[in-house]
Amino acid sequence: MVEELEFLLIKPDGVRRGLVGEIIRRLEAKGLRITRLKMLQLTRECAEKLYDVHRGKEFYEKLVEFMTSGPVVAVLVEGDGAVEVVRTMIGPTDGRRAPPGTIRGDFSTSILENVVHAADSEERARYEAEIAFDPGCDAYDYDL
Repeated sequence: MVEELEFLLIKPDGVRRGLVGEIIRRLEAKGLRITRLKMLQLTRECAEKLYDVHRGKEFYEKLVEFMTSGPVVAVLVEGDGAVEVVRTMIGPTDGRRAPPGTIRGDFSTSILENVVHAADSEERARYEAEIAFDPGCDAYDYDL
């Protein structure tokens, strides 16, 4: 296999439910290397860019609203065949149909709140990582 980069986003439901550590544990246990990690609150503009391939679809607005509803965790991983490995690990989009043992199969019961997002190609992973790791995409107010 070929060394690849893959981008994974732990969605607001995954963060809210305390699944960040378990998801990262699974990635590392599989032998993938985490090269970047960041918790952020997506701005609407950046959520729209991340999901630009779905613009115009009936679920698009609801998806953007959900993705900006709470913090997310952006994860960039590297490894042999990382795109295929991660997409296999997360399972199908519909958590109701995802097999046990996959992240969505173990933790999700819907299409919208399905715990994680992963890019479908290395090219797309690089595009989505550029968005998520751009400081301008974080709406969170860090003043303590």
